[in-house]
Amino acid sequence: MILSDKRILEEIEKGTIIIEPFEKECLGSNSYDVHLGKYLATYKDRVLDAKAHNEIIHFEIPKSGYLLEPNTLYLGVTLEYTETHKHVPFLEGKSSTGRLGIDIHATAGKGDVGFCNTWTLEISVAQPVRVYAGMPIGQLIYFSVEGDVHTMYNTKGNAKYNRKTTRPVESMMWKNKF
Repeated sequence: MILSDKRILEEIEKGTIIIEPFEKECLGSNSYDVHLGKYLATYKDRVLDAKAHNEIIHFEIPKSGYLLEPNTLYLGVTLEYTETHKHVPFLEGKSSTGRLGIDIHATAGKGDVGFCNTWTLEISVAQPVRVYAGMPIGQLIYFSVEGDVHTMYNTKGNAKYNRKTTRPVESMMWKNKF
């Protein structure tokens, strides 16, 4: 079941959901709007290797915005830092974002119970579009979990994205054994 606005506020009050900064006007009837942080990144190499550590180049979005181009994967980050201790968070694009041809995640829209960080966005665009730091970019939806969680994400020894950051994080696929 998806949490309602009232339930999200109750969980924030209990401390099981943390959103920083929290702005009440960003709370929808069953979601919370998140915003594009000031950093983007692109991969140094055009050809990526799933077994290699593919390095990224970070850059700050200027006040005049940044023009995203098709056929390039951009890594962005949410302005908001979140913690979710009893629910499964899902990040989805806003309809206004989608209507500009912006996809904010390739596959990683689901978080884990215990995820405590900003969200790295896997951004691609259908046509050139200028984006701005602080613009609404997506929405978090929270689902109830059935049963107790044995291992929360923030306590997993092999969790690859536990280091708190305000910048996008590159793929850590290379840390897997395959």
